[in-house]
Amino acid sequence: MSIEWFDRVSGELQEHLESICEKYDQVGHMSIDRGAKHPRIEFFVETEDDDRDYFCTLFFDPHNEDFYIETFDFEYEQTSRTLLSDIEDIIDAVHESFHIFMNDDYDEDEESFEVDSDDIDSDIFEEIDVEWETPEVTAFTYEDEVEVTYQFGVVQETGDGVLRRINRIRTDDDDLIKDETNFIFSKEEASTIIAMIASHMDSLSEFDLQ
Repeated sequence: MSIEWFDRVSGELQEHLESICEKYDQVGHMSIDRGAKHPRIEFFVETEDDDRDYFCTLFFDPHNEDFYIETFDFEYEQTSRTLLSDIEDIIDAVHESFHIFMNDDYDEDEESFEVDSDDIDSDIFEEIDVEWETPEVTAFTYEDEVEVTYQFGVVQETGDGVLRRINRIRTDDDDLIKDETNFIFSKEEASTIIAMIASHMDSLSEFDLQ
């Protein structure tokens, strides 16, 4: 087994992506895990709170010396692999995944921008017709500094569920910071999500206020 091809591609990939896409050059990053059974390259953008939002994972099969990406087919409930035979295919796959993640046209020549995870989320939901079944329900508060609320809705076109989480933080300068996250799931997923959370509640720790 050899990972010479993996090392060669991982060494050149970032430079190639930056040269063909101005947007990726500004906000795109990659990390390399060489020690896994199937080494991988993960691509992400950094959010304002120094977290990472991953948009593509590139795997390498050292036995066959093949790169591939995995996708999950929700209709058939199975994972499929797409083999990428050369570096051009790899660049195209990562580049396209980046623009899909950014809810953007697959266009190399668009103007530069700054990434804001809230703006991305809001732009997506402006295009989705959601009927909110509940008002905002407070899940957690701490004095006047932190408030976390949840709201449940249904996507009218697909019938999928939407769980909206809004985190409001009051700074020392009395500024209000609002962070919104939306999670979409199908009816078939709902029972699994509920069961997983319920069966692991004892493993969770309460919020540390210190």
